[in-house]
Amino acid sequence: MGRLFSFTKEIAIDLGTANTIIIHNDKIVIDEPSIVAIDLRTGKPVAVGEEAQRMYGKEPENIRTIRPLRQGVIADFNAAEMMIRGLVHKASSKSRWFNPSMRMVVGIPSGSTEVEIRAVRDSSEHAGGRDVYLLYEPMAAALGIGLDVVAPEGNMVVDIGGGTTEIAVISLGGIVSNKSIQVAGDDLTNDIREHMHRVHNVRVGERTAELIKINVGSALTDLENPPADYIVHGPNVMTSLPMEVPVSYQEISHCIENTISKIEKAVLEALAQTPPELYADVVKNGIYLAGGGALLRGLDKRLTDKIGIQFHIAEDPLLAVAKGTGVALRNINNFSFLIR
Repeated sequence: MGRLFSFTKEIAIDLGTANTIIIHNDKIVIDEPSIVAIDLRTGKPVAVGEEAQRMYGKEPENIRTIRPLRQGVIADFNAAEMMIRGLVHKASSKSRWFNPSMRMVVGIPSGSTEVEIRAVRDSSEHAGGRDVYLLYEPMAAALGIGLDVVAPEGNMVVDIGGGTTEIAVISLGGIVSNKSIQVAGDDLTNDIREHMHRVHNVRVGERTAELIKINVGSALTDLENPPADYIVHGPNVMTSLPMEVPVSYQEISHCIENTISKIEKAVLEALAQTPPELYADVVKNGIYLAGGGALLRGLDKRLTDKIGIQFHIAEDPLLAVAKGTGVALRNINNFSFLIR
């Protein structure tokens, strides 16, 4: 594909609630937490990404760590701009390039309002983007999975991120029916935090709850290859004395049941909106799971049994949207579904 401006640097960004991934020259140059640490006295960022994540929950009073995205959209415009700028700068120093005029493709939730779309575009432009293209995340996930999105055939993608679950049926280069719900990985983490507090009287932070989810998270109470219990250390809610609590996957499966049911319901609602011809394609092709939530043990089996359509986990679910934005970047002139 011929470049319009050979001197323009081109990057693709998966701007996620939990993680931001930046791709340059088909290579992932940044995959770091979506977080920025700001010095409250100067208003300037002191760290972004992994460095800021290490400070999270441990900051002195003059430093504040902020996750600028909540439920898939920018909740703090100023912090988002600082974070994007900082991560782009980090990427450029790693790749030995820096160019103030960049072409960017950025993934956004399919349920974004005009205001939310403008916030992403403005943040990207202020961070150095000269040509900013936006791409709906389920379309990006489908591209990243390797589906032929322009074929006259229906494919369904369920992308479970940190802040939103995006469900879409794609055909002929467009989203035919979609459902975007603000129920996703962060809700599972909150379920676990509340459960530990309520049942075990132990106080755990976001990071610990996330580790519990990764180590013993499950959508089923009966797994073929169950993980070993995970030992949680934390203070007793009442006495503040240290506690050690073993947590099993069955216990976590019960405590996240309500959130998983909401995702199930949303998938069924999206299927109900699907035109009959495309529904037949979806039944034949199966449904693809992407995003960090796709890694939850037993989720594909549970959905397959419940809905009666085969669910496939994308080859690299965490990177599906990022890879798709990279594919879109290479085909900017060919894909009419990119939003200018």
